[in-house]
Amino acid sequence: MEYLKLNPKDSRLVYCGRIDMEQEEGPLFVFPASFVRFKMSGKVGLAKIKNQRDYFQNTIGVLVNGVYMGKLLLADEGETLIDFSGFLTGELSEVTLYKTQDGCHQFHLQELWVAQDAVVEAGTPLPKRRIEVYGDSISAGELSELMDLVASPDPENHQGLPSNSYYSYSWFLARKLNACLHDIAQGGIALKNGQGWYDGPNYLGMESVYDKISYQPRFGKVKNWDFGAYIPQLVIVAIGQNDANPVNYMAQDYEGSQGQKWREEYKAWIQQLMKLYPKAYIVLTTTILNHDEGWDRAIEQVCRELESPRVKHFLYEKNGCGTPGHVRAPEAERMAAQLAAYVAELKIDWEE
Repeated sequence: MEYLKLNPKDSRLVYCGRIDMEQEEGPLFVFPASFVRFKMSGKVGLAKIKNQRDYFQNTIGVLVNGVYMGKLLLADEGETLIDFSGFLTGELSEVTLYKTQDGCHQFHLQELWVAQDAVVEAGTPLPKRRIEVYGDSISAGELSELMDLVASPDPENHQGLPSNSYYSYSWFLARKLNACLHDIAQGGIALKNGQGWYDGPNYLGMESVYDKISYQPRFGKVKNWDFGAYIPQLVIVAIGQNDANPVNYMAQDYEGSQGQKWREEYKAWIQQLMKLYPKAYIVLTTTILNHDEGWDRAIEQVCRELESPRVKHFLYEKNGCGTPGHVRAPEAERMAAQLAAYVAELKIDWEE
């Protein structure tokens, strides 16, 4: 069969997410919920993906006309020919390929193929509303597909396969708001280097990730992000629960030196985000994952000290006490609904 080859830089392809478009090997997808979409007819759809694995088994997700169709497994290293033909009907449809997981891997989109006689059209333009989320595994949708384990601990040997950013509260929120999403989320991450669960034993913190497009040195050169490339009107900051490892000092000694230093560094980081996005609303929060309320108390204290009408502190109905395990899709959708209702009361200029 003859194929029509699409260059990843084809103008009909619509990208969303913090994606490195300057890579010679093709656009580099690092963060969860990053996607490319386009419209096509025919029953043949292939993509050549070059994967770089750090841990877990890695997948790519497929939507057709906005409906979740499934995930396809990537090779641990090197090229995989992804065949999403089985999700196609032959009618002109919008196909979205997206990153289901966090920095447990990254991949290059190298080539796309459709049938030689297929019609290819531009994907739906991105909406004017733009949100950005800074968070951990909950924001990334880790283990969100384990529907039978709502409000339950996680299984031990999952290899990351039940993870799906499509079912994260972040992407649920973006869909509810009809907004673009940059989901700067990494499982296990805390604010500060040396804390949390990500990239042990040294542990990499959000302070070393939030301003990067590529942040894992094992994958190659670390690269800074151009904050002028995407200006959100709404920023969600969901950091402050993995920070309890290795010492839960906010619970044990709230007024101690460690707690004071964390609050100072968290405040300085929020002030930096305020400078980067001088017109954006910034909502500080955590999640419903079980954690000591001292961390939310610290965030509330920082919010009051900032005394800014565009910096808010939000708590979910079951904040910090909703589940001992990762947030599953139904829980994530409830979180998004609560957050969307709160956001609706803010005076956000979505046309800005």
